[in-house]
Amino acid sequence: MRFVVSSTELLRHLNAISRVISNKNTLPILDNFLFQLEGNTLTVTASDLETTLITTLSLENTEGDGNIAIPAKIVIDTLKEFPEQPLTFNINMDTMAVEILSENGKFSIVGQNGTDFPQLPELGDGATSLNMPHDVLLSGINKTLFATADDELRPVMNGIYIELSEDDLTFVASDAHKLVRYKRSDARADVQSSFILPKKPASLLKNLLPREDFDVKLAFDDKNAFFSLTGFKVVCRLVEGNYPAYNSVIPVNNPNKLTVDRVEFYNTLKRVSVFSNQASNLVKLALTSAEMVVSAQDVDFAISAVERIKCQYEGQEMEIGFKSTFLLEILSNLSSTEVQVELSDPTRAGILLPAEKEIEEEDVLMLLMPMMINA
Repeated sequence: MRFVVSSTELLRHLNAISRVISNKNTLPILDNFLFQLEGNTLTVTASDLETTLITTLSLENTEGDGNIAIPAKIVIDTLKEFPEQPLTFNINMDTMAVEILSENGKFSIVGQNGTDFPQLPELGDGATSLNMPHDVLLSGINKTLFATADDELRPVMNGIYIELSEDDLTFVASDAHKLVRYKRSDARADVQSSFILPKKPASLLKNLLPREDFDVKLAFDDKNAFFSLTGFKVVCRLVEGNYPAYNSVIPVNNPNKLTVDRVEFYNTLKRVSVFSNQASNLVKLALTSAEMVVSAQDVDFAISAVERIKCQYEGQEMEIGFKSTFLLEILSNLSSTEVQVELSDPTRAGILLPAEKEIEEEDVLMLLMPMMINA
């Protein structure tokens, strides 16, 4: 088996799929890339059993077919040191010896039999498939990924819940303290369905999608999902279980409405939160019609900070407490100039919304649970 490939092109593809390889693989074969040559198409696969990334390259100069597992680290470390040039891979399928021939040298590696590499799962009969706009999928992941949990006891919270319907597409993530719901009315499915996308494949898609120009082909059943992009395929095992009824925790009647400049609010919080208690990160917001007073203190170290911000506020004067780290995360993941905060009372969740929409068809809602001020 033999093929000639551009060093930089191969490195770009391998870098993209190498992110899936775990440092603690249970099977030694998973420390390798699976190279499969069929005609003029080279397919390279990387996997950690739960998630598999596949990339394809079209080559002009090839000879023979076959598959071989080649150590991932040594291939990438070698390719990084080459300037752009054609490399010839000579592979002896009997001895699994791999020779990489460059303009001036020869590099020898020993591979493993490719048949030992785990097989891809197959979708069941009741699988759902659709084309999803790449920008919608990227926005949905970008807006929700930060709010996923790391909860071993409730694995369903450790992923993004994607809900498909004939009217819209909804992405939801929550860690029980904060919740994000991102809806897009310009993307729909023919059938009502849903699945929970784990955090790792979501992060991998987040890195691959900015380079994508076409719709993503999505196919999934109750166990696995296949995302087909241009030149890449992401296959992952889905989180099994039922996602909590997220709509029931979103307060409906919120008469108190605050509108404030997002960047000013963010910068004030950054300064004031330095003075909050390190264990609780509590900041207090005191709201009146024309201004908001942001304060924090750490009694143990006798430090405190107070800062005023101009705002528009309609409703009862109130004081409410939030964990500053969560509030900062939410504000940094909203992209509008002004942010609208809807509140019912100091004991119920606050809803944060962009004051103006970037995209007409999107609906972004972020929710944050308050903290007891006198705790």
